[in-house]
Amino acid sequence: MNPSTLLARVIVRQIVEAGVTDVVISPGSRNAPLSIAFHQASVKGLINLHVRIDERTAAFFALGIAKASGRPVPIVCTSGTAAANYHPAVLEASHTNAPLLVLTADRPASMRKTGANQTTEQARIFGKAVRYFADISGSVYPMELPFNSLQSGPVHLNIQFEEPLIGDKSDNWLNDLTIATPKLFDRKSPGTFYTKSTRGVLAIGHDRGGLSVDAVKEFAEKLGWPVIAEDPLTFESAASHASVFLTSKTIADDLAPDTVVVIGRTTLSRSINAFIKMARKQIVIDPRMATVDTDRMADQKFTQLPVVEVQPADAEYADKWKKYSLRASKLVSDISTWSEQLIAREIAGGVPTGTSLFISSSRPIRDLEGFAVARTGVETFANRGLAGIDGNISTALGIASQRKETIAVLGDLGFLHDLTGLIHKEKINLKILVINNDGGGIFSTLSQRGVNGFEEVFGTPHGLDPAAIAQSMGIPAKTIGSQKELITELSLPVQGVSVVVVNVPNREANADFLKGIYNSVTSM
Repeated sequence: MNPSTLLARVIVRQIVEAGVTDVVISPGSRNAPLSIAFHQASVKGLINLHVRIDERTAAFFALGIAKASGRPVPIVCTSGTAAANYHPAVLEASHTNAPLLVLTADRPASMRKTGANQTTEQARIFGKAVRYFADISGSVYPMELPFNSLQSGPVHLNIQFEEPLIGDKSDNWLNDLTIATPKLFDRKSPGTFYTKSTRGVLAIGHDRGGLSVDAVKEFAEKLGWPVIAEDPLTFESAASHASVFLTSKTIADDLAPDTVVVIGRTTLSRSINAFIKMARKQIVIDPRMATVDTDRMADQKFTQLPVVEVQPADAEYADKWKKYSLRASKLVSDISTWSEQLIAREIAGGVPTGTSLFISSSRPIRDLEGFAVARTGVETFANRGLAGIDGNISTALGIASQRKETIAVLGDLGFLHDLTGLIHKEKINLKILVINNDGGGIFSTLSQRGVNGFEEVFGTPHGLDPAAIAQSMGIPAKTIGSQKELITELSLPVQGVSVVVVNVPNREANADFLKGIYNSVTSM
């Protein structure tokens, strides 16, 4: 038995026994010992093997699986640039405490800095983005992999494999396994949140800081305060369209809170962040303050949901929130112009109960926050750790691999950014809605609008047909352009992977329409 094969089998056996169910591999030579060992485990039905030729795609696909399953997911690649292509997803995992187990194959350390082919300094390539790192020599077998560290974010094992890389064909090493459930942290006492304030607001960031939906709902109920949710499709008690009606300074002043409790991060709307800053006291609840957000500022900070001891909420204050939310709902329901805002409203209301929904960064997630009527019955996901538009197709596919039916809402640039995610075919039910405005629509709503060279460096029109691109890759695709077609499309079952391109008016017209909505709020 050669050392590389033995090392790979020791690692894979521990991974399987830890209750890991999925692994994502990219083909390569130096990682052959791991790839073969994982394949043997998959043949025996011990693990689900996913193969992606693009390491960036592979890592985001694994991130999606981790988001949907809550379990650690190993990713396996060869040496050189392959490892570097993991970096975007590792960063996203770091800023969401997602359990990616990064296994990068490497040449022996003696080959570094010698001009050896496909050899670079892979040790600590991800810097502080991982919770644990080990540079493992082929002659040293780890007694226990660091699964505890995975509970707070990604872990990187750089594994040096000596030649020969191929061993015998025996799979007896997979006999007599004892498979456990994944380990969990033993949480410390969360402490108590006590306040005399009766004019308070609870603001819930889109990813809830990784806290469970049920736990956050229980906390919100005990608190009894008005709720702002960046994800209104998860919290039916939230005030619908808060990011819209709080653009009015008059309304914001009328609702100015004494205390705001923030769960996670609020990263979508300037109106909500400006409103939060109006509070005399701010309390933040986010597990990431123990890992990546250690310098976050607040009057009180908790890394877990605290015990609540509060006074009864001000009923008149709560009624004001309901009043403004109802007025905004009337304004939103009256939108009849085919626009990105109408599309967001229809998607939010039309996604069938029981469906999972992935929402990409940039404009789609902001429009759904502002124009969705609060509801339940939809499980939502998004990459809000660093809010990138990269890897969105792959993340959505990873989520969908763990669910019965999933819909993804992407912008056209986010779709084009991750086309390699469509290369591999698996039995996955995912419908991708591509909001196509031929470029970077969000920039038309920001301060860059109108500067010299705007179209070239911000608008970036591509002139491409996303449906034709999908069809060229063997993916069923169609294009729609009306409210009726969208409503029909949302009602259809999700079968296999498909693309629906939703063509919308040009970016400048959309920005003007959105501005008009905000202006009309002042006269509600």
